[in-house]
Amino acid sequence: MGEGKGSTLVHLLVVVLSLLAFGFAIAAERRRSTGHIFEDPRTNETHCVYNSDVATGYGAGAFLFLLSSESLLMGVTKCMCFGRPLAPGGDRAWSIIYFVSSWVTFLVAEACLIAGATKNAYHTKYRSMVYAQNLSCETLRKGVFIAAAVFVVATMILNMYYYMYFTKATTTKVAHKANRASSTVGMTGYA
Repeated sequence: MGEGKGSTLVHLLVVVLSLLAFGFAIAAERRRSTGHIFEDPRTNETHCVYNSDVATGYGAGAFLFLLSSESLLMGVTKCMCFGRPLAPGGDRAWSIIYFVSSWVTFLVAEACLIAGATKNAYHTKYRSMVYAQNLSCETLRKGVFIAAAVFVVATMILNMYYYMYFTKATTTKVAHKANRASSTVGMTGYA
């Protein structure tokens, strides 16, 4: 393993889990529930009839795959809070930037996935009014799962850079502090 490269297995698992989450998010968008108004001729009641509800399962699956990807990476790096200290320098700065950025995109992606899955599962039930002029069948807006898929890919890319810079910052030797008792810089004036 090269210096600062990190584990290939971790890279591979994070990419595979993120791509599975991406695929599930795309599948959820393509299989969103659609509803149409149905009027029962016997009772003269109107209600909404929906097609399959499989997008909710796809959205939940994408949520779980992305969560496992993020959990794996944070477990390996010990969430940057525990374990070996990061060496001061540019690698530490970049790893912190990528860490924060990946968490922001992760939270947005998870919010889109869970909101899309719950909104897709919500269906307008029966209306007992005989003449329901304003009845609309609640459906999920287009693009919620697509937005989640975009943020899943952004999270995957940021996680890869975070892990790369994190391993560089932890494998770099930390400079030793000078011994203060034998410092060569004196406090006297020039002679």
